[in-house]
Amino acid sequence: MGQIRTQHAPNKRSSSNFHASLAHQRNYPYTENMNDFMVSPLPPRDGINPSVVWLSTGPWLTLMDFLLERFPNVPTTVWRNRLDKGEVVSSNGERMASSSHYRAGLCLYYYREIADEEKIPFFETVLHETEHLLVVDKPHFLPVTPSGMYLKETLLTRLRQTFNNPTLSPIHRLDRDTAGVILFSKNSATRGAYQQLFAERAVHKTYHAIARTQPDLSFPLIHRSRLAEANQFFIMHEIEGEANSETRISLMKSHGTLSLYQLEPLTGKKHQLRVHMSSLGMPIINDAFYPLTHPKQADDYSRPLQLLAKKIKFIDPTNHCPCSFESMQVLKLGESLS
Repeated sequence: MGQIRTQHAPNKRSSSNFHASLAHQRNYPYTENMNDFMVSPLPPRDGINPSVVWLSTGPWLTLMDFLLERFPNVPTTVWRNRLDKGEVVSSNGERMASSSHYRAGLCLYYYREIADEEKIPFFETVLHETEHLLVVDKPHFLPVTPSGMYLKETLLTRLRQTFNNPTLSPIHRLDRDTAGVILFSKNSATRGAYQQLFAERAVHKTYHAIARTQPDLSFPLIHRSRLAEANQFFIMHEIEGEANSETRISLMKSHGTLSLYQLEPLTGKKHQLRVHMSSLGMPIINDAFYPLTHPKQADDYSRPLQLLAKKIKFIDPTNHCPCSFESMQVLKLGESLS
């Protein structure tokens, strides 16, 4: 298939290519380059930024008509209560009311709630802290930022509450299903310098993964392919064309039909490691999306995705000292995983 290639690895490369920007999320809004939060007339509440909705051109006569159509799962009583309490505010500070007329082009901020949000029974560990940086060991199943059905039970919300720092911000992304090391910026003045490390491929990340043993492959190897969004929501796949993703894969040890692999992403595409491992015929154990997407079910806490962001290395831009941080978590290789 086009530029999808796997080859033996040359000498180890010391830098990684990551995208410094995070995806925009409805209730954790970033500016385009993520250097600052979007200006909001509402402050964070309980460590959570207000959600944002833009009023597009349409047939609605009242704001309430729009809100009920845009958010069909939110009852009328909830929106009326938010509006009556003055918790739906335009970007210029105007508080909306239940009787407000619809005005296309407005940007509204509001506080979102989730009834009976599920508690995630796993906890993060702080590995390192400076005046600029917070290095955290994230557990499986815990989202990094609020999105969808997760609001309070996210790593960002927990940390903002623990450290009483409403401007705390993740510097890079880490999937909810993946455990391991993630960096947070504590200081908006130096945030851009850390983000620039990723933009300049000056960060080296190492992952561990458990997957099927592949005796027909020779390790270490480098897998390159072109990744693109699939028609199915949230899913990535390999397509023909010039490669835009690259991963170095090394075999650490084997135990029968399963093996422990070291993965070093040389680029930072969404789901890159999961897609690359799957395309080589060794999907990561307990992956619900690759190679086939399973029907949505409640989390099975006994079956975490066997992918761990084990180590991250870089030169700290504030003092020019080398930094290396390693997760205390360990993937346990055993036949019970199969």
